[in-house]
Amino acid sequence: MMREAFHKTRIALLLIASLMAGVLLTTEVHAQVAQEEAIVVGSKQFTENVILGHMATLMLREAGFNARHRAELGGSRFLWEALRRGDIDVYPEYTGTLIEEILAGENVTRENLPETLKQYGLRMTEPLGFNNTYALGLLPERAESLGVERISDLRDHPELDFAFSNEFMERGDGWPTLRQAYNLPHRGVRGVDHDLSYQGLLSGAVDVIDLYSTDAEIDAYDLKVLEDDQSFFTQYMAVFVHREDLSERAPEALDVLRQLEGQLSEEDMIHLNRRGKIDGESEEAVAASFLRESLGLAGIESVAAVSRIERVLLRTYEHTMLVLVSLLAAIIAAIPLGIIAAKRRVLGSGVLLLIGLTYTVPSLALLALMVPLMGLGFVPATVALFVYSLLPIVWNTYTGLRDIPGPLMESAEALGLSPMAQLRLVELPLAMPSIMAGIKVAAVINIGTATLGALIGAGGYGQPILTGIRRADLTLILEGTIPAAVMTVLALALLEGIERLMAVRSEKTSTTPETVPG
Repeated sequence: MMREAFHKTRIALLLIASLMAGVLLTTEVHAQVAQEEAIVVGSKQFTENVILGHMATLMLREAGFNARHRAELGGSRFLWEALRRGDIDVYPEYTGTLIEEILAGENVTRENLPETLKQYGLRMTEPLGFNNTYALGLLPERAESLGVERISDLRDHPELDFAFSNEFMERGDGWPTLRQAYNLPHRGVRGVDHDLSYQGLLSGAVDVIDLYSTDAEIDAYDLKVLEDDQSFFTQYMAVFVHREDLSERAPEALDVLRQLEGQLSEEDMIHLNRRGKIDGESEEAVAASFLRESLGLAGIESVAAVSRIERVLLRTYEHTMLVLVSLLAAIIAAIPLGIIAAKRRVLGSGVLLLIGLTYTVPSLALLALMVPLMGLGFVPATVALFVYSLLPIVWNTYTGLRDIPGPLMESAEALGLSPMAQLRLVELPLAMPSIMAGIKVAAVINIGTATLGALIGAGGYGQPILTGIRRADLTLILEGTIPAAVMTVLALALLEGIERLMAVRSEKTSTTPETVPG
């Protein structure tokens, strides 16, 4: 039995080493390709920002630069940290976001904003022409029946249900200060995804939501935008924020970006957003047509769209790599940690407590913490998934070892087996069903949580899901959720097969004369 155990261990280690080497080689190749890119453009996870990101990318390519667009990377803080680290070179931002959220507490004004950015090694262009500020809105028939025209009119209707975007619920010029400024009596306001808030409004689940003043839905659904009668909301002029060293590396690139300064009106942006979000055109095609028709850049062409099968295959590869590397690393680390937890009472308690605490960190918060430390892409997403996969395996290894009946351990000691031999030949085989159960749970959690990796540029099935939510496109959402469900079923079937194979081989081995002591 001992030789059989060593043989299994060698095979497992060789397989794991081969897989890890292949993944690391692939990651290294991707990193080298990324370094060869002259300019990397980022954009946030909403239609307008994606369109602006495509505009910058297409213009740079038309001017001869080797530009790449990392689209839909989550919220402002993700992009800001990625820009400071150098993972991206430029991205579309808004002056109000810079002043009220990112640089809050630094006494920043519109006038001293450029100088403040220089302290971070960053600069910005002049405004692109439109102000995408916040507003509050509701359905026109609801506003008419209540006689609501201004934000201050809401004071007379405390019964109304509010639902605001999660970002608006927290920011300095968001709901907390708006409520104080207007002395609004409403409580129990819900935080939701901005795109989902429109669905809630149209279904009648909520009465009032926050709007971006260039949102396509305002025009498409003829929403009533309430007058900001106290001029509370800050100006959110669209700009491109870029790294200061870009002016040294590629000064002509900044001249290219400046061609968009003052060229986009609010009406233009609302129209472009409607084409991308309501009419279903690709953001890249929308950006390309605007640049051709409005700026006269005849050489601008959008990249031909890939087929659904090609997209699914690419996302499957990305998702598989995220899950495979993080889960294998978690298995390698978690089983020894579970053994320590079971064998060393004081140290083990600390291990369980520490891993339990890390598991309580929300996944989005963990990703946000990873970006400043590791940047964007595969590596930080894999580390986050590794952390989330530890607890089920560690705990089940600990439980499986602790639940072994005492008489069995006394028999092992009576045979004269050393503690290490007892662990290898008796305890781990008996605990294996519990360990495998932990690995299965970790695999399910891992596959589901890996969809959030798209927020930091790691791709995977989360990419079509996020895009589908943003566009309210069920087919795109299903393009990510169905393959993820299939992957979960296949992973569980594979792990179940491995467990049965191990049980059969162990049963056969235990019946051979080699396993009889003496």
